[in-house]
Amino acid sequence: MSPQSDEEVDERLAKQKSPKRILDPQQLLRLESGGTKEIRKVIRQLVGPSLIENILLNVLQMIVMIMVGHVGAEAVTAVGLTNQPIFFALAIFMALNIGTTAIIARAMGAGNVEEANLAAQQTFILSLLLSVGVIILSYLYAENIMIFMGATPEVLQEGVGYAQIMFLSLGFTILSMSLSAVLRGAGDTRTPMKINVLSNIIVVVLGYPLIYGIGSIPGLGVAGAAIATALAKAFAALWVLKVLFGKGSYIKLSWSQVWTFDYPTIRRLVKIGLPSMGEQFAMRLGQLVFTIVVSGLGTAVFAAHTICFNIMGFSFMPGMAFALAASTLVGQGLGAGKPDLAEKFGWETQRFGRMFGGITGVCFIILAPYIMMLYTNDQTVINAGSSALRIIGFIQTFQATQFILAGALRGAGDTKIPLISTFVGVCVFRSLLGLLFVIVFNWGIIGAYLSIAIDQIVRTAIIFYRYKSGRWKTAVV
Repeated sequence: MSPQSDEEVDERLAKQKSPKRILDPQQLLRLESGGTKEIRKVIRQLVGPSLIENILLNVLQMIVMIMVGHVGAEAVTAVGLTNQPIFFALAIFMALNIGTTAIIARAMGAGNVEEANLAAQQTFILSLLLSVGVIILSYLYAENIMIFMGATPEVLQEGVGYAQIMFLSLGFTILSMSLSAVLRGAGDTRTPMKINVLSNIIVVVLGYPLIYGIGSIPGLGVAGAAIATALAKAFAALWVLKVLFGKGSYIKLSWSQVWTFDYPTIRRLVKIGLPSMGEQFAMRLGQLVFTIVVSGLGTAVFAAHTICFNIMGFSFMPGMAFALAASTLVGQGLGAGKPDLAEKFGWETQRFGRMFGGITGVCFIILAPYIMMLYTNDQTVINAGSSALRIIGFIQTFQATQFILAGALRGAGDTKIPLISTFVGVCVFRSLLGLLFVIVFNWGIIGAYLSIAIDQIVRTAIIFYRYKSGRWKTAVV
């Protein structure tokens, strides 16, 4: 398929009244010849919706965790033990999404709308097919998975029902994630923001009565949180489907081509996604080992760990927003044949994100016990969590740099180095040092989180060196 001319693209865009491409050819020329001021303006334009989305999402998720936290430590532990296998199951789709974003961003940078549509269609088909097997297996073996994760009988009583409902909702989660990646690859960050923010508001609104009950109607405890989450995920999936199958979307899916396979495009998605899949599996495997190690410290300490990971998610949000922006901008810059401009996008995005990371880190260090008090009244949990949270605070600038420059590499299609960095950082340093610090040195949760800190610093060094080398500019997608 030959790329469409800019005039054809702009004419189609005007007719559809869809969101403007984040970078058009004229704007690219201005950015290439201009200074960093214009580049920063474009970064703010793209990051703004994703940043708002991610911050609001995490605030809403924190509210849900706070509600679950007041049910009891067993409920919090059930959520924590279920989340890790869910993340592991989603690894394959996260990898597919990286390939989708890279290909669509390149296609949009080159003005090839048909190629972008084709990649979106194949992503949709693969997401549908692969999600069925994941849902069936995880639901049937929910109790076995919880036992493997180290759940006690008390936690199993709370957790199996929660896990089964969450596993059934994976199909909605997968569709929402995959199709949001399509929109972001095209430069549309506003639509995913609206969808995900509203769906998480639904979780909070439905979560309170379902967890605690209303009047004489009893609450369902942690299972109520799962039901609220499942309904919200269904809402998000239906909305993003409506957008991409609707008339107003710039990237369009077609029901007539739902089962039409384009094997060259699938091979491209798999080629880019395989290293990212390996990265995700390495990450999840390391986290599984880490979770099992920490679960051996007792229910109260593991509850503190689960709360800290929920809070730590807040620090991920700005980094993820800037990483998505870096992926899109670097991909579109390379697609337009402007590698030096693409490099500037990555460095400037990283500077913005590092500033946000520093502010977040200072807040964690100073306010650690007060943040923990929002979740629980258990002083043992508060004390353990405060120590871990302060360690998290010290690594925020490293974490931001690693997130964003890794996102830039993925946008370029250079997915092997993020795989290597994750394997070395998570599987080697976090897992092995976690075992050493917790089991051999008996440092408890402080030792566990020191291993996380070292992992982040190692990954940052690897990613930074790769991006600075510039070898990613020649990656083929």
